[in-house]
Amino acid sequence: MDYGCIGEKLSHSFSKEIHNALTDYDYQLLELKREELEAFFTERSFKAINVTIPYKLDVIPYLDWISDEARAINAVNTIVNRNGKLYGYNTDFYGLKGLIERKIKSFKGKTVAILGSGGTSNTAFAVANSLDAQNIVKVSRKKQEGYITYDELYESYSNCEIIINTTPCGMYPKAGVSAVDINRFPCVEAVFDAVYNPLKSKLILDAEKKGIIAGGGLYMLVSQAAYAVEKFIDTSVSLGKIEEVFKKIYKDKMNVVLIGMPASGKSSVGKELEKMLSKTFVDSDTVLSENAEKTIPEIFNEHGEAYFRELEKVTIKNISSENSHIIATGGGAVLNCENIENLKSNGRIYFLDRPLSMLLTTDDRPLSSNRADLEKRYNERYELYRKYADVIIDGSGCVNEVAKRIEADFNGYSCN
Repeated sequence: MDYGCIGEKLSHSFSKEIHNALTDYDYQLLELKREELEAFFTERSFKAINVTIPYKLDVIPYLDWISDEARAINAVNTIVNRNGKLYGYNTDFYGLKGLIERKIKSFKGKTVAILGSGGTSNTAFAVANSLDAQNIVKVSRKKQEGYITYDELYESYSNCEIIINTTPCGMYPKAGVSAVDINRFPCVEAVFDAVYNPLKSKLILDAEKKGIIAGGGLYMLVSQAAYAVEKFIDTSVSLGKIEEVFKKIYKDKMNVVLIGMPASGKSSVGKELEKMLSKTFVDSDTVLSENAEKTIPEIFNEHGEAYFRELEKVTIKNISSENSHIIATGGGAVLNCENIENLKSNGRIYFLDRPLSMLLTTDDRPLSSNRADLEKRYNERYELYRKYADVIIDGSGCVNEVAKRIEADFNGYSCN
């Protein structure tokens, strides 16, 4: 391996794709156990590597030199082999600073709460200092020197204006949770999260609901990778290139989610979009039925709607945690707001607004098998579809026309 990344678990890392988009060397991912580090660094058979969780501190004893910022943060994420000597850097500082400055230019006069006690917490502290924060508090689950507890954060610093999450809370595969309740910070102006998978953590989604400035960790990941590339091959990467690669990776990873009434064309449009957008189509009802080894009508007849909705919730949570999918949801998926939050974590939601007069009844839909039931479901759900959609799509055309409308919006989406 000439260039790559070492860590404990890398199966869901985006680093290879990011580096491949930034430059043209062959970048590999290498999972190492802690006991394998010594042999790896003794051999030194690489030109340059990134280091990720949990080895950013462990690698320091193997290095011949580390930069001032890496020493101050006490973590190394970039190592360059120059004629057999290993030089350590920390580009996370520039990555996090880039994420923040993309949204807000200064912390002057602000109180900043940094969640977490790992290496990224030290990075965030250094970045907050560089942005002229007036007051910085670091928060840990356990009482320790230099940190306050979460209870103390709520009691004494509920007026903080900036929150930076450096914990893995909300990270795949344990998405859907947040280290703090954003509703308990009435003065918060901006929220930043080092978590990049899902694209929008629960913390970020909660902030966006309240109209708070929010930035997820993918931009940080791309930005720090760009600074690593500069160290790897002695080059420079422009801010324009960082923005370009960020948007490319974001949209490559993002799901396209289709909601709407039964018979509105979600599955047909989804299969057409699969070809247009080079994403994998999946139908949540089909997955649910396959996992249950029963048809949807059989599940309703044998166990009732409440049981079906629980299966649906689990199915949607699992599907929405993956990337690069076209997801067609069941007509009633919008009845549970937890489904919507899971779908939004990695997806952009499109409501296929097909007129009631164009919707057909079929026997395989237990809650809309006749015209009266279909109209009842339509009236119950229509405003929910509109409420939860990021984009409302005219669904009255043919399959190709509707798919092209979604394709146009998705391709024009700016990923801000």
